[in-house]
Amino acid sequence: MGILNVTPDSFSDGGRYALIGPALERAERMAAEGAAIIDIGGESTRPGSVPVAEALEMERVIPVIEAIAARLDIAISIDTSKPAVMAAALGAGACIINDIRALQAAGARECAALHHAGVCLMHMQGTPSTMQLSPHYDDVTQEVAGFLETQIAACAAAGIPAESIVVDPGIGFGKTLEHSLGLMRDLARFQALQCPVMVGVSRKSVIGQILGKGIHERLHGGLGLAALAVSRGARIIRTHDVAPTCDAVACVAAALQGH
Repeated sequence: MGILNVTPDSFSDGGRYALIGPALERAERMAAEGAAIIDIGGESTRPGSVPVAEALEMERVIPVIEAIAARLDIAISIDTSKPAVMAAALGAGACIINDIRALQAAGARECAALHHAGVCLMHMQGTPSTMQLSPHYDDVTQEVAGFLETQIAACAAAGIPAESIVVDPGIGFGKTLEHSLGLMRDLARFQALQCPVMVGVSRKSVIGQILGKGIHERLHGGLGLAALAVSRGARIIRTHDVAPTCDAVACVAAALQGH
């Protein structure tokens, strides 16, 4: 899953792809590099970020989704928690909802079911503006898995088929470094949820805290964690760096064949 942020304030590439031309070029490049999904976001969810208005978020993402859908034969994901944005994006050509709030907003599950969308349910403790202030868990893996199990059941009750659901433990979203590393160590335990697992670690602060490196110096650390995730059962890797991640995943997959 290639990341395409069309926001002016993304933590990694804010403003670079805010216009349709650069955004489309970026999507074409990621598709050529091996991305199976392009994940488009119009609201930054970095730690400390604040929500944007629904209309502004749609203004940012809908033209980009329409342009990519018209040009590329690739799955498009909308990274949003707002049901109105979900509906507009799905109408414009997206087929997946990637929601850091796990479709908990009123009407979100119904929107996904109505449009027969794929969904990615992520765990987050708190909100982006507060999530890193003092995250606490008694057992981070058990609590995250329990939350995701509850949301899977809620989706099923809303008419979303089990085969349409992916789960994401939310590395770095309301977690300390130790929480995030604990989830990485325990990824295999999420197989019990019987949904594909997605992991996003690309350029995140967890890598910076380990290596003491800035956002644009975290590629190699991210590849290491992506490889670990795949070796422990992750089926989707969400990344800014598609080509090197595809290479790393291909090598891990080759080594794991027959196991």
